[in-house]
Amino acid sequence: MDRLPWSRWHWLVVVGLGTVWILDGLEVTIVGAIGSRLTEPSSGLALTPAQIGQAAAVYVAGACIGALVFGYLTDRFGRKRLFMITLGLYLAATVATAFSFNPLFFFVCRFFTGAGIGGEYSAINSAIDELIPARRRGVVDLAINGSYWLGTAFGAILTVFLLNTAIFPPNIGWRLAFGLGAVLGLTILLVRRNVPESPRWMVIHGHDEAAEREVAEIEEEVRNDTGESLDDVSDDDEIEIRQRRSTGFGEIVKVGVTVYPRRFILGLSLFIGQAFLYNAVFFTYALVLTKLLGVPDDVAPWSLVPIAIGNFLGPLLLGRLFDSIGRRVMISACYIGSGVLLTGTGILFSIRALDAVGLTICWVIVFFFASAGASAAYLTVSEVFPMETRAMAIAFFYAVGTGLGGIIGPLLFGQFVSMGISAVALGYFIGAGLMIAAGLVEVFLGVDAERKSLEDVAAPLSQAR
Repeated sequence: MDRLPWSRWHWLVVVGLGTVWILDGLEVTIVGAIGSRLTEPSSGLALTPAQIGQAAAVYVAGACIGALVFGYLTDRFGRKRLFMITLGLYLAATVATAFSFNPLFFFVCRFFTGAGIGGEYSAINSAIDELIPARRRGVVDLAINGSYWLGTAFGAILTVFLLNTAIFPPNIGWRLAFGLGAVLGLTILLVRRNVPESPRWMVIHGHDEAAEREVAEIEEEVRNDTGESLDDVSDDDEIEIRQRRSTGFGEIVKVGVTVYPRRFILGLSLFIGQAFLYNAVFFTYALVLTKLLGVPDDVAPWSLVPIAIGNFLGPLLLGRLFDSIGRRVMISACYIGSGVLLTGTGILFSIRALDAVGLTICWVIVFFFASAGASAAYLTVSEVFPMETRAMAIAFFYAVGTGLGGIIGPLLFGQFVSMGISAVALGYFIGAGLMIAAGLVEVFLGVDAERKSLEDVAAPLSQAR
């Protein structure tokens, strides 16, 4: 798979699997953008600002649990089976959210929506890495994870119109936002049916004949599309595999803690830093603008459009450097750089030197670099652990990192917003410190995985010794 030239088949993989991050961006943005509307009695829910933070925490909690459950099932039963199931769960839950009639039902729907998205992270990232050539793994992974921000931009623009009470009643517009997310998810589901199972997973789990047929079909399609002949596989690239039906949870934990302890610490650091920063800021950004800076409810979502563009351009424009300059230099630079910039933003915000426009500009600059680093966190944990534990590794670091940073962050910031500007600035300093600390961990513990086969970065547990 690593020797294949880029072709339309690879674009099918990118579109069928990668576009799901647009849904996650859409979900997070919708809740953040409609937060103020949901606090109004006319919305039909009348949530308090604290409950908005709780809804964000419930969504993240669902994503963490879903990642662990579906991550384990992905390693056991295959990438394709699970990335169809998880997307189906998301579709059902987000449609149900649109029909929420009280806060409890809304929270339950948000939990299962998060569970579907969390399961997607482990199933999709493992499948993508195993299907994309090594020389482009970095730029493709970053661009795909960065597409999350296309969803945020779309969600921001969408909610501006759906929150306009001259067009939609207050208790209808926010419901339509969730329904339109389901329409996009259904479209992705139809494309995804054509994405194959990972041949790497098939070989290790005893489906070697099916894997050979799958690879032969892919190679034929790529040859017909590009008109290029494929290089022969070198004997040096061959490894002997002892096939297995599954990998136990105990072995998965043992591999992470005892075989790769440095990589274990690295993954935790990268995920906790970016999860706290992003979930804290983006689940409450509309409240900061409306409650603290006096921005009208129907105007606040527009501020997310330039922020989302900056977040998307970061991974897109810097992604190639992660394959050329290298993972260690680029990841540490993005984490430390964004942390320093966020510290400056916190200082300016605390002394009341920033209005809504100024704060938005600062966020654009900070998240241009932070987004590339955060996307690289997913790339890191998906390529530095053995194939048999890849999905579970992604799930674990996502769940633990997001659980610590993503649940605490929104709850903490929800309280900070009610306390005022100085408290919110303190939250920015906390986020900046976590990002800088994670960047320093990357400097010392980072893995130079650029342009290397996954099997060279971490030998399969099934490999004969």
